[in-house]
Amino acid sequence: MSNRYIGKPMKRLEDGKLIRGQGQYLADIQVENLLHLVLLRSPYAHARLGRTSVADALQIPGVVAVYTARDLPTLHAPASAARDAKVVTHPMLASDTVRYVGEPVAAVVATSLAAAQDALLQISVDYDPLPAYPTPLLAMQAEPLHPQLLTNIALQRTTASGETAVAFEKAHKVVKAQLVQQRVAPAPMEPRGILAVWDGIREALTVWSSAQMPHDLRSAIAERLELAENQVRVITPDVGGAFGAKINVYPEEVLVAYLARQLGKSVRWVEQRSESFNATIHGRAQQAELEMAFDSQGQILGLRGRVVADLGAYALETTLGNLPGTILMLQGPYEIPAVELEMLGVYTNATPTGAYRGAGRPEATYYLERLLDIGARELGLDPAEIRRKNLITGPFPYKTRTGARYDSGAYAEVFQKLLEVSNYPQLREEQAQARSQGRLVGIGLCCYVEITGYGWETGGVRVNPDGSVVILTGTSPHGQGTQNAFVQIVADLLGIAPERFSVVQGDTLAIPYGMGTAGSRTLSVGGSAVKKAGEIVRDKLIKIAAHLLEAAPEDIELGEQGWGVRGTDKRVGMEQILATAFSHRKLPPGMEPGLEGQSSFSLKDANYPFGSHLAMVEVDRETGLVQILRYLAVDDCGVVVNPLLYEGQQHGGIAQGIGQALYEGIHYDREGQNLTASFLEYALPKAAQIPRMEPYPHQTPSPTNPLGVKGVGEAGAIGATPAAVGAVVDALGIGHLDMPLTPEKVWKQIPRQSTVRQSH
Repeated sequence: MSNRYIGKPMKRLEDGKLIRGQGQYLADIQVENLLHLVLLRSPYAHARLGRTSVADALQIPGVVAVYTARDLPTLHAPASAARDAKVVTHPMLASDTVRYVGEPVAAVVATSLAAAQDALLQISVDYDPLPAYPTPLLAMQAEPLHPQLLTNIALQRTTASGETAVAFEKAHKVVKAQLVQQRVAPAPMEPRGILAVWDGIREALTVWSSAQMPHDLRSAIAERLELAENQVRVITPDVGGAFGAKINVYPEEVLVAYLARQLGKSVRWVEQRSESFNATIHGRAQQAELEMAFDSQGQILGLRGRVVADLGAYALETTLGNLPGTILMLQGPYEIPAVELEMLGVYTNATPTGAYRGAGRPEATYYLERLLDIGARELGLDPAEIRRKNLITGPFPYKTRTGARYDSGAYAEVFQKLLEVSNYPQLREEQAQARSQGRLVGIGLCCYVEITGYGWETGGVRVNPDGSVVILTGTSPHGQGTQNAFVQIVADLLGIAPERFSVVQGDTLAIPYGMGTAGSRTLSVGGSAVKKAGEIVRDKLIKIAAHLLEAAPEDIELGEQGWGVRGTDKRVGMEQILATAFSHRKLPPGMEPGLEGQSSFSLKDANYPFGSHLAMVEVDRETGLVQILRYLAVDDCGVVVNPLLYEGQQHGGIAQGIGQALYEGIHYDREGQNLTASFLEYALPKAAQIPRMEPYPHQTPSPTNPLGVKGVGEAGAIGATPAAVGAVVDALGIGHLDMPLTPEKVWKQIPRQSTVRQSH
């Protein structure tokens, strides 16, 4: 009966209610005595705050209070500090200076949302504009945005290994590139929001939040409000997407919790989409100047250069982590004998940046893959050949020059599988034929390795007297469907049908502790904890069955007809086992009643998923519009528990990677104004612009956890961007073009002759 459910494509348990419109998101929650919070946000990227007049706002019927920084204690959102970093945390409301467009400067609390919004229009603020520095290269030369730091450089480190100078001296070809990872907006379906209710009798605060880490939010609120953690309960209802943006504890969450306690009422803030483009973290936002040295055969000899990250105006919990993550993964799946890399993180007059699907790994992969494509072009090699020459072949675990320790891998095998399933030589022939007809067709490749999983997690399994099962996990969902995976794991252990299961997560009162969902850790860490808890219950089931069948526990097995003695027809049904488990008189001596297991799992080493992607595109000569003709992905995330979840994560990630490559980008003008602050200007890809994907799973089990799994949530977002960009520049016959590859940008690069020289 082993793996009756693991590895099977079971449909997601929660989809029924969501499809019927019966989900409960933050804005759907109904409570009594509800007050609505809205925020006045700065229209300036950099300005001194003068007099703020709120008298007219207070006259609006329904307005309960209006706050500025002087009305509140000095409370900040938390930030996780990197080593040697200069950290400036985000205040609830700006006090003397605003440092980005969208920074909150005043708050209105009213009995209705309409009254609060009307009052917002009556607040008058005197701003004294200051010079704005919305990009890191500008900010590095500017006066400190936070004078106490004496600099705008928050983080500066160097990573070096091997004889880099020697590698570049003896190189046959040195490829240089300036590469941009533009700012992008995570744009989850549901923006952020928080609802806090103060219970004066119990002296306890209940918080609902569209967040990824409820226990982290509980700790942050308790600390800032000087409450014990058992006085704060955080619940995450249905969460409509997050992509890393909802890991952070934001100033709005601290403010709502504080006001709910102060007013003794329920207070809710729901982010408007127009706010989200300025108030929720942006992702990526890096610039790199890199050089790669090759010998005459295309073998990589060394890599050196600098990566500069735009941190935005303040540090939130994930702001400082992307840059070290980029450097850590800048060897990728390739043998690189020498590296010398500098990284800089710079404060700017822009929205704070932070973790966004992949958080450093997409950036690193993009830089490597672009350098390899440019190198192949200059050396006259096929892009597939230059990759094949340089892929790591082991042995594993493999220690990289940048400090990563790859747990397991089969990079050459997976890349070869991609070339075979795509019939790569045939695709090149089709491309040559299309070019002979004057069509602009290109092929892009990507090989990547990423890092997933960290920390520890809790899990619980409880079998009820009627045979139904409750799984408890410290992970927190935001649309991935991981409840199914937990159910499949435990269903295999206990022999109970999946429809008899429910999963409890995202509630700090029900779950002792949890590190939430981020970094594709849910299954490798959370799933392993659940598996260990399920094994505790399974062991007890086996002992009860052995007691009833008068056999040794080691002779008990799970079969089609229930638990029985191996090699015989002696069987006992689950009903009889349950009746015994919950009757203290029938249990084996020394066994306590009930069927419940609690456990935790600590991931000692991260796991490193990997894969290879291929995009084939055609560029329209008249418009510059890019059409993706084919997209293939071979992603290895270790053991696949549910193929439907695997493919869903692939599809979503690839769509976001294509979005960044071709359409998406946050753009600031010289004054720090966000020119892309709505979906009129910020172009998310539509369904018609995302191709039918051809996913091919590959499984190299990870030795880091008992399930052998690795994360897959970020795979598509890592592989798709360089593959798509590589395909477009290949179609154009040029070396490089910075993202997003919008029709106008592409059109300007189109040769005006009738045919295009084949570049490979």
